[in-house]
Amino acid sequence: MDRARSKAIARAFAPRRLLGNRHDFFYTLIKLRSDPLYPGVLAALRGTRAPVLDLGCGLGLLAHALRQDGQEQCYRGVDIDAAKIARGARVAADCGLRDVRLEVMDVGVETPDHSGSVTILDVLQFLSPQEQDALLVKVAGMIAPRGRLVIRTGLQDETGRSRTSRVSDHFANLVGWMQERPRSYPTAAGLRGTLEGAGLQVSLAPLYGNTPFNNWLLVATPDLPA
Repeated sequence: MDRARSKAIARAFAPRRLLGNRHDFFYTLIKLRSDPLYPGVLAALRGTRAPVLDLGCGLGLLAHALRQDGQEQCYRGVDIDAAKIARGARVAADCGLRDVRLEVMDVGVETPDHSGSVTILDVLQFLSPQEQDALLVKVAGMIAPRGRLVIRTGLQDETGRSRTSRVSDHFANLVGWMQERPRSYPTAAGLRGTLEGAGLQVSLAPLYGNTPFNNWLLVATPDLPA
């Protein structure tokens, strides 16, 4: 994301007091400027007005990125981390983001009713293989005819990037940024098999950017009859 938009979003997460905690500000600024995640997701969602359900939304940065990009889809974000949800909801309200809702939910246990588009960004590795399959099958049924399923995930393979991703996620848990430890990384073949079996057309491409991680972007759409 370009520097001006990144700074505008990050500034919203700056502390209200001069000596307040600036962690969210710096995290947001660095992530938006260095991670190719949001440009990739924004491009995948551009052109559809279907409401977006963001599973594992964290601070709700995708809502800010969508609005900065001129995308006005209704946005609902859920995450297991109540503290992040509280901070993200406050910032979204302070920024006057319309049609944005954040709430606490463990997607490994439950998912809300939804029809439209779904994003699952850096979440699957925190679920068991069985939980991943169950979630993907359930989510596949949520994708509206003009909706899209957008997933960013690390993949399990034998590359150095894959090993770096695993170490990074364990470190994020160790320092307290992620509440959950990574449990299982999906494979490309496994994702394709599950989603195509659920009636979606799947495209999968690397989303490394300038990072050392084994991140990939999956975009799936309903396999509509001709």
